[in-house]
Amino acid sequence: MELKLYSMEEKPFPAWSWSVEQCLKELNVKLDKGLSYYEVEKRRERYGWNELAKEKGKPLWRSVLEQFDDMLVKILLVAAFISFILAYLHAGESVEAGFEAYVEPLVIVLILALNAIVGVWQETNAEKALEALKEMQCESGKVLRDGYMMPDLPARELVPGDIVELRVGDKVPADMRVAVLKTSTLRVEQSSLTGEAMPVLKGTAPIFVYDCELQAKENMVFAGTTVVNGSCICIVISTGMKTEIGKIQKQIHEASLEESDTPLKKKLDEFGGRLTTAIGLACLIVWAINYKNFLSWDVVDGWPANIRFSFEKCTYYFKIAVALAVAAIPEGLPAVITTCLALGTRKMAQKNAIVRKLPSVETLGCTTVICSDKTGTLTTNQMSATEFFTLGGKTTSSRVFHVEGTTYDPKDGGIVDWTCYNMDANLQAMAEICAVCNDAGIFCDGRLFRATGLPTEAALKVLVEKMGVPDAKARDKIRDMQLAANYLIDRSTVKLGSCEWWTKRVKRLATLEFDRIRKSMSVIVREPNGQNRLLVKGAVESLLERSSHVQLADGSVVPIDEPCKQLLSLRLLEMSSKGLRCLGLAFKDDLGEFSDYYAENHPAHKKLLDPAYYMSIESDLVFVGVAGLRDPPREEVHQAIEDCRGAGIRVMVITGDNKSTAEAICKDIKLFDEAEGLRGRSFTGKEFTALSPSEQMEILSKPGGKVAKEASDMVLADDNFSTIVSAVAEGRSIYNNMKAFIRYMISSNVGEVISIFLTAALGIPECMIPVQLLWVNLVTDGPPATALGFNPADVDIMRKPPRKSNDALINSWVLFRYLVIGSYVGIATVGIFVLWYTQASFLGINLVSDGHTLVQFSQLRNWGECPTWSNFTVTPYQVGGGRMITFANPCDYFSAGKVKAMTLSLSVLVAIEMFNSLNALSEDNSLVTMPPWRNPWLLVAMSVSFGLHCVILYVPFLANVFGIVPLSLKEWFLVILVSAPVILIDEALKFVARSGGYRAKKEKLALKYNLHEQNHFTTSQKPKRTPKIGDAVELTASFRDKFDPFQQDVFHPSSNSYDMTSKTPMLHERENKWVGLIEHFRIGILNQLQKRKDDATYC
Repeated sequence: MELKLYSMEEKPFPAWSWSVEQCLKELNVKLDKGLSYYEVEKRRERYGWNELAKEKGKPLWRSVLEQFDDMLVKILLVAAFISFILAYLHAGESVEAGFEAYVEPLVIVLILALNAIVGVWQETNAEKALEALKEMQCESGKVLRDGYMMPDLPARELVPGDIVELRVGDKVPADMRVAVLKTSTLRVEQSSLTGEAMPVLKGTAPIFVYDCELQAKENMVFAGTTVVNGSCICIVISTGMKTEIGKIQKQIHEASLEESDTPLKKKLDEFGGRLTTAIGLACLIVWAINYKNFLSWDVVDGWPANIRFSFEKCTYYFKIAVALAVAAIPEGLPAVITTCLALGTRKMAQKNAIVRKLPSVETLGCTTVICSDKTGTLTTNQMSATEFFTLGGKTTSSRVFHVEGTTYDPKDGGIVDWTCYNMDANLQAMAEICAVCNDAGIFCDGRLFRATGLPTEAALKVLVEKMGVPDAKARDKIRDMQLAANYLIDRSTVKLGSCEWWTKRVKRLATLEFDRIRKSMSVIVREPNGQNRLLVKGAVESLLERSSHVQLADGSVVPIDEPCKQLLSLRLLEMSSKGLRCLGLAFKDDLGEFSDYYAENHPAHKKLLDPAYYMSIESDLVFVGVAGLRDPPREEVHQAIEDCRGAGIRVMVITGDNKSTAEAICKDIKLFDEAEGLRGRSFTGKEFTALSPSEQMEILSKPGGKVAKEASDMVLADDNFSTIVSAVAEGRSIYNNMKAFIRYMISSNVGEVISIFLTAALGIPECMIPVQLLWVNLVTDGPPATALGFNPADVDIMRKPPRKSNDALINSWVLFRYLVIGSYVGIATVGIFVLWYTQASFLGINLVSDGHTLVQFSQLRNWGECPTWSNFTVTPYQVGGGRMITFANPCDYFSAGKVKAMTLSLSVLVAIEMFNSLNALSEDNSLVTMPPWRNPWLLVAMSVSFGLHCVILYVPFLANVFGIVPLSLKEWFLVILVSAPVILIDEALKFVARSGGYRAKKEKLALKYNLHEQNHFTTSQKPKRTPKIGDAVELTASFRDKFDPFQQDVFHPSSNSYDMTSKTPMLHERENKWVGLIEHFRIGILNQLQKRKDDATYC
């Protein structure tokens, strides 16, 4: 026995293809006794507990470290470390100087820590939102052990071989083989695994297919699914991670381990690598330019001698190199990107898209292919009645009623042009059957209305609520009750007033449950007049075959004749061609021996226990009408599909439902064209997984393959197709916004680098110290850069082809713009520093009103030689607040005395970057067409940044820390005058981009892409073909299948067999001319079907 169990663990046997007796023998268990406690313990040691594995979460320290696994962050950490070493070496100079030096590394580390906190917080919240999978597991079950039934055994204690009883409402605790049906039918809702909206009918007969799809295993029930009808005895086959839901969790876990960098991260890492190289070269160049200032020697006999090295000056110029690194690195970029992505996840969460990893938000912008399920994604996953018909005043006339509303909310829509509040007898009979021959219910889960029981029955109850009741007083009472329900605290219970009125009129005595043979279910009720009546609903053709009469609008019952049958068939054909599931409704008054049936002790009750008698009981019926039901497409899906077409995104359907049904729905919502070939666009889950990885990649297309992995980091909370499209649009918008603030921050940093280069190349004193550059990059630039993440999406964002994942983040034109804008930033920043030292006025503005001393430009360039100058004197000058800047040594004028010039340079840099943020509102559009108030957050951010700059200017303690002084109003006017031209320069560059060949090239590429997509779809279409007589048989079988809401059998003449899994496309309008030919063969075909029904093989 141990060998058998071991074998089963290594390779579980196909229980669905084995008989119940074989399964019991394999598991060594008896159906009437169950496992012994000793055997249970042995098996638990082998199989473990029946629970999903709790994967060890990522340690917090690891999550934090992963936030630092970024090239830019690593460069910043190195810069902070070097700054700390330099601060330590100069700590002995003074307390103030030491504190000021330590500010720089501390600020870098603080910002990086905040960046890590934001990243870890978002990823942790997303993982918590995905714990719902484990909630699908059952908590307890009714289990037979040692001959005793244990009513509430914890589900985690189940082992393979346990005997479990399931009843209506139970959640299945493990994957199990159905052994015995305790009721005539058993239905299980398993959309959580297959996506199939309709509950699946289960049985005990083996399925003689070794490898079949999940939904085809009709004798198996799976963990996490729910019993909606009937009860049964089952044998546990698989537990824990061996179950189907366990396999899903395992696949999710394995996919999460396949770490793959997103396109943006790759680009930023690549940019960081190039930036590292550039910074290294720049530092070497700065040292090469200034090496004579800290290293000198004499030449004796052609060889260097008397080498002199100044460690103080060496470290000074090393600090300049560090300043260059600080200027080159956009320190705020990692934090701003993380913040922007986090804001994007919040927007997407509001649209029911949960993002597990921040970078996957941006990756969605690269999407070229969307693989969607049908049920609940393209459709609402809520059955609704959309149409019903009855006969009119005679057998050759009919009445068709159209119903609005697509949800289980009784107030959602109504019956179009409904004037039958005082319902005639025919409509009353229809409403009574829909309400009473029904076991479903409706409840409200928050704002969403859900069904308990069968979705088709729930849809019929909603139809009854829209039909109302014939009693005027009752109708008013129901209306008042509905109004009162709006003010109830408990809104979860939905009062179905009309249904209650109909069910209270009669007493339900017995139920004849649905079975495959007759394809109907019925109830025996006692009417208010004391007579018993049979109410029936089921497959239309099945009911018509057993109906001898029809009910007219006035309630009269007349025999059904051939013209009447043709009329009913024609109306049925029209409804079926729309993809509706059609339910027939009928009743019977002459019940024979059941006319006085009252309870289980009635003599005829034994016949109700044997389904073989149900067909005879449900004979000589009076046909009432037909209700057409469907799982309607979501209202928003049409626009979402149009957006995908405009955006160059292909949509494929991979369904767990029937493939033909899915394709019919997709044609209805215009996802597929009527004449379009569906090869490569529609798959079942099994068909797609059976493809090789290369074939899957070819279908998904090369640009979309890698994106699919990243997109798995996003989970939909509402299974809505439009949510996917909204997420793609949001991804595109976020990417554009990230490009905007990257463009803004990099162009500003290029300006800072150029200013440091100009300072070193000209040999003038440094116009800004590292802590000032750090303040600008981290604090002053941060708010505008973050605000650019709120830029509104372009109106044509979903009218452009997808960008390629390998598109350059910074192309040649953008780089040229960086250099032009950066050059002006550098020149303006250094220029105002030089102006203050060398010019008395600029554009009519007096620069020497504070009393500072002017020097020659040549003196400024050679300020290091100041001690050798004779008769060089300077006068003290006044700064804001009445403070005087004095000098013990005249040469201090170029170090301690440069505070005013440094303040002007820093203020010009801040002002230019504020104006430059306006340039980043749009890549090519002018500020005239994209005004600043389109993004009010940017105006607020600019105000905040200017306010922060004023804080460090006018708060004495902070001014000392940053080495700056307050400015006068006249000096602020000078700063604005020098800074504003950056807008005009970028406007000129945008004009060139709009009118030049660059934009034309982009449009040409977009047009080429769209033409390629059109050609792709056109060449994939199948040529039209005239139907042949041989096709008529198959189409008739297809219609018969469509008439049957319970997925009835289809006859294939070529194989002389029935096939429950086969579906054929529904008849299109262009084939209506063949209806007569089809009808000609219909009667003969149905006779063949009837003859072969006893020999039919269901699979």
